[in-house]
Amino acid sequence: MTQLHRAETRRKSIQRQNMGQHAKKAPKAVERTPERSKSVILGLAMAHMLQRAAEAATEAEATTAVRTLLSYIGEDPDREGLKETPRRVVKAWDELTQGYGQDPATILATDFDGAGYDEMVVCRNVEFVSVCEHHLLPFLGVAHVAYVPRTRVVGLSKMGRLVDCFARRLQIQEKMTQEIAEAMRLHLNPRGVGVTIIAKHLCMACRGVRKQQSEMVTSCLLGVFKAPAVRAEFFNHCRNGGH
Repeated sequence: MTQLHRAETRRKSIQRQNMGQHAKKAPKAVERTPERSKSVILGLAMAHMLQRAAEAATEAEATTAVRTLLSYIGEDPDREGLKETPRRVVKAWDELTQGYGQDPATILATDFDGAGYDEMVVCRNVEFVSVCEHHLLPFLGVAHVAYVPRTRVVGLSKMGRLVDCFARRLQIQEKMTQEIAEAMRLHLNPRGVGVTIIAKHLCMACRGVRKQQSEMVTSCLLGVFKAPAVRAEFFNHCRNGGH
């Protein structure tokens, strides 16, 4: 979980607590004075400093956790090659999970007049890296995303950003496929959406059954994509995508 997501969670929790307190007892009107205004400003500044301190402590705890893991496997976290590893790992996890701080609605907010275009739009071979929530190991592959617009179309890069928005979280491939399709349906209101993902999972390749060449294929079809002819056209585009 990124610092941004943790901070947002804490903020919402504080809001709920404050709402409960206001419901129990209405605040009394307080006369504004320069001294009281100065006190409020100092209080806000202190709250901001405490929030920053809490975030720094959380990052420090994550770094300590990596050191503990290194010790668990029999390594010395203070040897030359590992001194900076905990910091690098935390930074890498911030990047791998940055999707928690991204909003699909914002990504798809900019659309355009389709000029009457009503055929399938396909963005295929969208490369991604995600992290399996069961073993915290990567899975990576490509996503094919398609839709049939009503009147509005979205920029091609937005479809790639949408894939990353959901990939850069702890995931299972089935849920990720559905989330991408549902976001397209919700925010673009197209006639239909099709998403298919082909990926290799390191949790299967480097441990357990250790099958390095195995791939997992998932799909989600909404609206007109459930019609046999549209479904066939979509999967034909996917097969010819060079994967």
